[in-house]
Amino acid sequence: MQLQESMRMKLNFRIVIFALAIVFGVVFSMPSLLQTEGGKKVNLGLDLQGGLHMLLGVKTEEATTSRLKSIAASIKFFADKNDILIDELKFNDTAVSFLLLDTDDTKLIKEHLGAINGLNVVYNAENISMSFTPEEIQKTKEEAISQAIETIRNRLDQFGLTEPVVAKQGEEKILVQLAGIKTAAEEQRARELISRAAKLELMAVDEDRAARVSVMDAAEAAKYNDVILPDAKNEAHKYLVKEIPILDGGMLTDAHVGFDQNNRPVINFTLNAEGAAIFGDFTGKNVGKRLAIVLDGKVYSAPNINERIGGGSGQISGDYTVMQAKDLAIALRSGALLAPVYMMEKRSVGPSLGADSIEASMIALIGGFVLVIIFMVVYYKAAGLIANVALIANLFIILAVMSLFGATLTLPGMAGIVLTVGMAVDANVIISERIRELIYQGKSIHKAIEEGYSNAMRAILDANITTLIAAVVLYAYGTGAIKGFAITISIGILASMLTAILGTHGIYEMLEKKIQKSKNNNFWFGIKG
Repeated sequence: MQLQESMRMKLNFRIVIFALAIVFGVVFSMPSLLQTEGGKKVNLGLDLQGGLHMLLGVKTEEATTSRLKSIAASIKFFADKNDILIDELKFNDTAVSFLLLDTDDTKLIKEHLGAINGLNVVYNAENISMSFTPEEIQKTKEEAISQAIETIRNRLDQFGLTEPVVAKQGEEKILVQLAGIKTAAEEQRARELISRAAKLELMAVDEDRAARVSVMDAAEAAKYNDVILPDAKNEAHKYLVKEIPILDGGMLTDAHVGFDQNNRPVINFTLNAEGAAIFGDFTGKNVGKRLAIVLDGKVYSAPNINERIGGGSGQISGDYTVMQAKDLAIALRSGALLAPVYMMEKRSVGPSLGADSIEASMIALIGGFVLVIIFMVVYYKAAGLIANVALIANLFIILAVMSLFGATLTLPGMAGIVLTVGMAVDANVIISERIRELIYQGKSIHKAIEEGYSNAMRAILDANITTLIAAVVLYAYGTGAIKGFAITISIGILASMLTAILGTHGIYEMLEKKIQKSKNNNFWFGIKG
């Protein structure tokens, strides 16, 4: 009685878990299978639904120049804040230099510059120059790549695309794959959002020479440490601004779309504490002068400073649509690109090609699945039928898990599902063969089932665990489609272990008495004689 009770508890435990797994698989896979409006679904990758494939290059050498420009701006702010007299502050592609007019301030300057990592500072009397060490230059280039990848990924996530692929390719290239891009307008919008530098700078207008900007060239402007920038609305209109900005977008914390009094879209931005302090200090000392709001080398507005502006907030107005304003806000929020990117390669994958890929993959999956089912039933009879139940449950569970987590299914992922079918069958074949061997040895049905599962367990675990380790490595070091393949394999392995080890064992226990009573091993296990 105790033995029967124990077996009944074991039977109930396994069957209940297996039944719950099947219900879970069916319920959560239905939205993807039926393509319903609601519910979580599996996302289709670039190769299955079409989209955009791009290979971007990164101008890493400009990252160093950008950092030197920021250092020059910080030196200017530090000097103004501490009443340190400096002159001829300028920078180029490789160095920053200035004159220190009072050598008593050398200690303060050294402390400030010493806090900046990777600088090689040369003190020659009142002339101070600095440049990055070769190690820091290399580090900056590597950071520019990483920052570009992260920034582009953030922009595309906010753009609304599902599972965009953004990954490093080679030393200075970035692979971008956007599934679901179907129209030329969507493609253009995505490309502009990716490539936009979104470099915000607040720059002082050179009021002393502003009236001569129309007759001045870049070389003459450079003599006064100025640059000539065009107006964003009318490029014929020019502004003469100080080359070293008051602050840049690195101090920006938020940007969102708003509307002015005429209901035109504007971008409201907020600065961090350091940026707010610099902004407030500058506006307080320059009342009556103009401050140019510059975005990607164009002046969007240059309002007069009427009073000190605290709080660290500002506004960018321009002649753009609501959609353009939203994209600009996305670009600003996600951060400016430290180094500009450029298009090296572009390919569009049409939806029809994706549909052909899905059709071919489904033929392969269904064809392989049907052949496996037929083989299992013909060779193992009822045992093969039990294995097929587990196999069908396995497919539903894979699809359900991928749907639940919003995973992306790619063409290699479809291949991974086909491979998973083979691996799931392999586990059932091992178990069935062990049971048949034990029956041949004269073991009872109960002993054959229990020892068959026990003996097969090690081989199944060894095969699945080693494959799972390989899948984890592929996911960790692979990109795009390789990750999709690794995900489907991993989910399939875990699902097959549940269905093959737990599910079929529970079915055998449920049918054990019936198998013993029939004494027809040929029907149940395909054993002749």
